[in-house]
Amino acid sequence: MIAALAFYIFAAILIASAVMVVTSRNPVHSVLFLILAFFNASALFLMAGAEFLAMILVIVYVGAVAVLFLFVVMMLDIDFAQLRQGFQRYAPLGAVIGAILFLELLFVYGSWQFAPDAATLRMNAVPADPTVTNTEALGRLVYTDYIYLFQISGLILLVAMIGAIVLTLRDKPANSKRQDIGTQIARAEAVPLAKVPAGAGLGTLGIIRRKLPEPPKPKAVAQDDHGHGGHHGGHH
Repeated sequence: MIAALAFYIFAAILIASAVMVVTSRNPVHSVLFLILAFFNASALFLMAGAEFLAMILVIVYVGAVAVLFLFVVMMLDIDFAQLRQGFQRYAPLGAVIGAILFLELLFVYGSWQFAPDAATLRMNAVPADPTVTNTEALGRLVYTDYIYLFQISGLILLVAMIGAIVLTLRDKPANSKRQDIGTQIARAEAVPLAKVPAGAGLGTLGIIRRKLPEPPKPKAVAQDDHGHGGHHGGHH
């Protein structure tokens, strides 16, 4: 009873936080809701017996990826009002693509069939061999049976990362400072070395330092007969 109640609570919070990630107008709030979704998904993995996936989700995604997203969003000077200008123009195309994806999900759900032994394996991630740990069993599946799918998913993430960088830097101003390796290592404007006698100073090389301006002298203050300075005020 307690496990079922905890499952529904974590699942409800996970779905709500996932919706807020997409619908939040502030990108910082979206990243914070994403971190909340990761924590709830980690709790679901822990309840299912996959403690390795639960810890990896917290350490890798929450501790590294989500925090990196947060820093990138806060440091980049992105004009979100300008990004939303073409929303109405591309809304019909987006609606068509969304409808196609929704129909594909319906087709997949309609043709989905559970394996005969799926009911017995539900909420039981312990391998059949008691000598094999949960982490070892997961490694065997990922790096043997599904190695090609694993590599393809990594390639997709790499392409998405490169695309995000290109889209971010495409409107970079022309007068921004860029690194020029050729200028840094060039020796065309190098200063020749010269042997200067000890004590000769810079004048031997024709280098004359500009004299600094003298500090202003303090103004003299007039004093009266009693030795007091300043202006005399009239008394009425």
